[in-house]
Amino acid sequence: MAQVNLKKIQKTYANGFTAVHGVDLDIRDGEFMVFVGPSGCAKSTLLRMIAGLETISGGELHIGGQVVNNLAPKQRGIAMVFQNYALYPHMKVYDNLAFGLKLAGTPKAEVDSRVRDAAKLLEMDHLLERYPKQLSGGQAQRVAVGRAIVKKPEVFLFDEPLSNLDAKLRASMRVRLTELHRTLREAGRPSTVVYVTHDQVEAMTMGERICVLKEGTIQQVDVPTALYNHPANAFVAGFIGSPEMNIREATVQALGSGLAIAVGGVALPVPTHREARLKPFAGQKIRFGIRPEHITAGVEKDGQFSVEGTLRFTEHMGSELFVHFDLGDVPFTARVPADQMFGVDAKQRGERHRFGFQLAHAHVFEHGGDGRNLFL
Repeated sequence: MAQVNLKKIQKTYANGFTAVHGVDLDIRDGEFMVFVGPSGCAKSTLLRMIAGLETISGGELHIGGQVVNNLAPKQRGIAMVFQNYALYPHMKVYDNLAFGLKLAGTPKAEVDSRVRDAAKLLEMDHLLERYPKQLSGGQAQRVAVGRAIVKKPEVFLFDEPLSNLDAKLRASMRVRLTELHRTLREAGRPSTVVYVTHDQVEAMTMGERICVLKEGTIQQVDVPTALYNHPANAFVAGFIGSPEMNIREATVQALGSGLAIAVGGVALPVPTHREARLKPFAGQKIRFGIRPEHITAGVEKDGQFSVEGTLRFTEHMGSELFVHFDLGDVPFTARVPADQMFGVDAKQRGERHRFGFQLAHAHVFEHGGDGRNLFL
């Protein structure tokens, strides 16, 4: 096992562009850490700096307590799985798995043992005599993972390894990789995993903790449920979740003896227990956020505020319905379970329908910058 510590890590290129801005992050021994963020957020750059494929402009990188800034990749105790698999086309699967070990001078018997153990672990014993061109995308990806496993590294690095697979294969490989990490842990061979993806579904389903990045800075690091329920700012709130959180421009205003959030021509009352946090923002612009599942359509629930909206269109997802509607001139999306549709799916564009906002689950973000969550 190895802990990975990033201390004030920076990356500045020769043209003066700074891609990574003093990142501090502690990745625990045996942890499955996911880097997630939009294209250009520097998640792959960070991974390549950990791997030793990209030079570090500033700060210190520690793996297993050792500063590795100036160590070659092969000296860092890491193994990397790339997006394009990078298999040798002229070698059979067995030889692809064994190549790195042979190059390192590993005894023949040990090479064979490690290769067959990895093949068994990944359920690909029957593929050892095939060439890469005879493999499906999922099988080729398993070979790439197996090539990393045989090295018995302290740290596994994955750079968007599933992005070339179709949706069904991505889903099955997510499960397989997550189970692999747990299997190795249970077998007494725990390894630290750093996994890069732009897909927040992958991040939420695979990561024990998730590091959300934006423009080379960390926005939040936490377990999936905390990121979803308690986002640090509007960027994290909008990036994590599918469909994404409704985040709209609004104003805090007085409503009787309390406060309300004015959005789309409607005053949504602020729950009493949250008024104190918003009093300093009375009369000011903020960003109002609410997840689609916290808006009901035609269902009365305790603690919700019912308003009338104008239907735009619906999306049938089988077990649920995404309802897109306007509150005044402000668009919102509701996520409605199949058993609670109550006719909204039969309505046409432009028709009116009542929607319930569960305001106890709402978020309020500062108007400027990344929008700090005022309810944290």
